[in-house]
Amino acid sequence: MYLRHVDILKKGKRHTYWALVRSVRQGTKVRQELVCYLGELDAQGRLKARAWARRITGREHPGQLDFLEPPPEETLQVKLKGVRLERCRKFGDVWLAWVLWCALQFDELFGRLLPAGREDVPWSAVLATLVFARLCEPSSELHIAEQWFRKTALPDLLNIPEEKLNYDRLYRGLELLLSFKPEVEKHVKQRLGELFAVSYDILLYDMTSTYFEGAVAGNELAQYGYSRDKRSDCKQINIALVTTKDGLPLAYEVFSGNTADVTTMQRIVTQIEAKFGKADRIWIVDRGMVSAAVWGWLRREAHPYIVGTPKCELKKFEAQLLDGRDWVEIRDGLEVKQCPAPDGTETFILCRSQARQEKERAMRERFAARIIAGLQRLQNRLAHAHKQQDRGVLERQIGRLLQQNGRAAKLFEVQVRERPECQCGVEVVWQRREKVDEWAELSEGCYLLRASQVNWAPDELWRAYMNLADVENAFRIQKTELEIRPVFHQTADGVRAHIFVCFIAYVLWKTLEQWSQRAGLGRSPRKLLEELAQIQSADVVLPTTDGRQLRVRCVTTPEKALSLLLERLGLELPKRLRPPHNLSDKM
Repeated sequence: MYLRHVDILKKGKRHTYWALVRSVRQGTKVRQELVCYLGELDAQGRLKARAWARRITGREHPGQLDFLEPPPEETLQVKLKGVRLERCRKFGDVWLAWVLWCALQFDELFGRLLPAGREDVPWSAVLATLVFARLCEPSSELHIAEQWFRKTALPDLLNIPEEKLNYDRLYRGLELLLSFKPEVEKHVKQRLGELFAVSYDILLYDMTSTYFEGAVAGNELAQYGYSRDKRSDCKQINIALVTTKDGLPLAYEVFSGNTADVTTMQRIVTQIEAKFGKADRIWIVDRGMVSAAVWGWLRREAHPYIVGTPKCELKKFEAQLLDGRDWVEIRDGLEVKQCPAPDGTETFILCRSQARQEKERAMRERFAARIIAGLQRLQNRLAHAHKQQDRGVLERQIGRLLQQNGRAAKLFEVQVRERPECQCGVEVVWQRREKVDEWAELSEGCYLLRASQVNWAPDELWRAYMNLADVENAFRIQKTELEIRPVFHQTADGVRAHIFVCFIAYVLWKTLEQWSQRAGLGRSPRKLLEELAQIQSADVVLPTTDGRQLRVRCVTTPEKALSLLLERLGLELPKRLRPPHNLSDKM
């Protein structure tokens, strides 16, 4: 990784903007990959970064640890020949995770929920280890206990002896974690609100699924259902997530794998009200989350909503689609039209996207071409057949062809008719349905939103609904970056605890993302963690002439590029850590 700068002349003054880049080999070529922008590395920017870091961490010197007092001053003679370096550990990424953990005050929360007792290792430290591993290097509890933990500086940061953390202790920590779900969710809401001035007037809700590896026998959550991961061969669970309009997590819930999306809406809304009180919140959900019964319940209970509607609902607005008046262009290639409901209690927003229209048209034509080619092949085969054909077999073949190309199946009317004068005894005739074709041409690129906010402008409703992309992005992060899938836990409680750890790790992820964004470093937490992982801690062992040895546990000094990255975040690396002992007797 190295620095690259660009000089720009503005109003007679030269400005230098910096970026961190690294060289990445792809096959036989090497290209530069942007890590993050640093902007202008001026004194004012450094002061702002330090002030923002103080706000998040609550420390005058963010990132610093409490050290032991230095040993009494004495002059020692060191044998230079015996000076060596021992116990090199990954430090930077787990240290940043620890900074985030303390900034979110999870250390105080779990210290209060799990007060120290007679155990060798505080349970709060065990939970922190599980979350840090999920954030920095997602892996199994066995891998954490046997390899990852002892290769990092976490024993120093959390004050846990390496030999005390084992597989059994991690699993017992998972069992303890589940009972604190309500307290953690309330704490997350309060702390994120304090740090980032979060508004909870708009809530986004969506669901995803993740699959199991293994038989998962006896687990009531593991069921077959609609798989978003295209793994219908595996049992799965469903995960519901509620976030703010900025994608910051608020709460989550775990459902069995065969739970229909529409059956969860009422339960989630009720749970949020029970946890955080009733308020005039606007719920934004996708079309798969609501049904006629859910709409009726939302209206009866006076819950404001903005939802997508099924494609079939567009047919009711054919006249408005044909009418070229009252369309408002809110950005290039996107138009909206407001269509109030007859009773005036809600409003509908017609949306027409040019890019989406071109995509859907291309898909329709591609699938239609496949159906036409398949039907022509079938007709040619019948024309050259020399024996009677089974009509039932032909109908099944046609059904399979239409099913494989379902996006265009409604465009065709296909019949298998008796034809005694032919050797095969049957014929296949087909024609395109003109009215269906015309409606497809008219409705392509269009979708319909439904909202209880009758006083909002159409563009406001559309922009609010588009925030659902943040929930989809949250699921992408949890599946790819935090590796929530596949699930290997076989018990229901183990599964719930695994999802809970991923939820807390996602809270840390979003905190780092918001911090990075406000520091002008973009929104790439994974790159920050990967770059800081280069920083290590190590023991410098200094043998003395009187037979003793001095052990100093130090943090490596980062290269210039990494130093600028830390400076942009307003963080200050500790220079020394607390070793288990300083001076020992004989070597």
